[in-house]
Amino acid sequence: MSTATADSVGRGTKPSKASKDHKKPTAAALKGAIQLGIGYAVGNLSSKPDRDVLMQDFSVVESVFLPSEGSNLTPAHHYPDFRLKTYAPLAFRYFRELFSIKPDDYLYSMCNEPLIELSNPGASSSWFYLTSDDEFIIKTVQHKEAEFLQKLLPGYYMNLNQNPRTLLPKFYGLYCIQCSGATVRVVVMNNVLPRAMKMHYMYDLKGSSYKRRASRKERIKSSPTFKDLDFQEMHEGLHFDPDTYSALMKTLQRDCRVLESFKIMDYSLLLGIHVSDRKPLSRESRCDSRKGQKVLYSTALESIQGNAKAPEPVADDDTMGGIPAKNKDENLLIFLGIIDILQSYRFIKKVEHSWKALVHDGDTVSVHRPSFYADRFLNFMGSTVFKKIHPLRGASSRRKKNSFYVAKSASQEFLSPLKEEKKDEKKAQSLDNLDGNFYSSSKQPDLLPRVSFESTGNDEEAIENSEARRASSSTIALDDPLPSLSESQSDSELDIYLRHTDSPREPSWS
Repeated sequence: MSTATADSVGRGTKPSKASKDHKKPTAAALKGAIQLGIGYAVGNLSSKPDRDVLMQDFSVVESVFLPSEGSNLTPAHHYPDFRLKTYAPLAFRYFRELFSIKPDDYLYSMCNEPLIELSNPGASSSWFYLTSDDEFIIKTVQHKEAEFLQKLLPGYYMNLNQNPRTLLPKFYGLYCIQCSGATVRVVVMNNVLPRAMKMHYMYDLKGSSYKRRASRKERIKSSPTFKDLDFQEMHEGLHFDPDTYSALMKTLQRDCRVLESFKIMDYSLLLGIHVSDRKPLSRESRCDSRKGQKVLYSTALESIQGNAKAPEPVADDDTMGGIPAKNKDENLLIFLGIIDILQSYRFIKKVEHSWKALVHDGDTVSVHRPSFYADRFLNFMGSTVFKKIHPLRGASSRRKKNSFYVAKSASQEFLSPLKEEKKDEKKAQSLDNLDGNFYSSSKQPDLLPRVSFESTGNDEEAIENSEARRASSSTIALDDPLPSLSESQSDSELDIYLRHTDSPREPSWS
């Protein structure tokens, strides 16, 4: 086995003429070589002691040749001879430990049963394989994507340490298989859409509108993957309770800012929708996936609401970790994750955007600068795709209205006896003062006669008393009948009295 540092991803030497004479590996042989290679790499890594990840560990590439007859270091196998390259093995071991994946469980998932080949919903030429327990996806990537992922690893390491709750892809390994002149680079990731849950709708959403409609070829598939314009035609939005909506949008916003900092664009949100009201799968037809869940934060609900500690797996959970939502009167389970993040805004992407912008609106095409792409992506998800369920305002307003009327009627019952008492008092006062000499005026209230004090020389004391009574009540009700105004009282004194009573003063605290 040879180890090299700073080796370019998957470059290697050009295949010789002899190797070109060999037949290309079949799909079964390629899948077997991938499983055998990953099994050998993980088993070999177990002999290395645990230690902290160092900066140079991200650029390490281990290479080993596995002949079919076997060697002192490698087992014999019935596949064609192939070479295996393992990238940053210690760093990816740390990532697996971070998500509570034990080496034995990882080996069992990857190597126990044959891989399941999946159809590719995207425009790339990648192949997808699924482990039999539904936990891991193995995706083939291009040379530039593998190279970009290796450069991304230090920042990815830092982000996972700060935030294990993420909808970004969780990478568990990067390998390269060179077999019979064919070079295949594969990355191991978490599985977003569990096979055991029927997805009634699947979407690949970018937030753009230019050519974002599923093709005719895609639509005739048994499980087609639709796009942005299809979603707007088929759904009015997915409604979540306020707490779930807030957690989901905060996670998406945080993930998009991370991608923007890495200058990544053209990523998608893979969205699977299960309608709970429709006939579910029978218990016999369900596989045993997720029964003994190996990966922490692997479900959609855990990715946005996970706790610091590993949750206990639920053996009989029919939700499969989906996020509950509603669409009109339908109850839904939502499965989602951000995919295709290995596209950086390099020179070729800038040229692609400039060319598309010449023939179409530049802001609607999928290829765009990372900051604009992130903002458009978040705006589309937060306003068109995901919506918040608002509480029923009618019921709350009716409750408030009813409580207001109850309080009002109670206050009226309490105040009505007081009003009757005041009426009786005022009647008595008016009867007592019938003999008084009052100036009547149609412009004055009935209870406010034009009165003044007799000329006793204590005008100031009388004015203070009248002000105190005025401050104690907004409506002047006379407790004691006042002396009537004598005809000899001057008009100037009457005016002085009225001015004092009409202009309120600050209460005296002395």
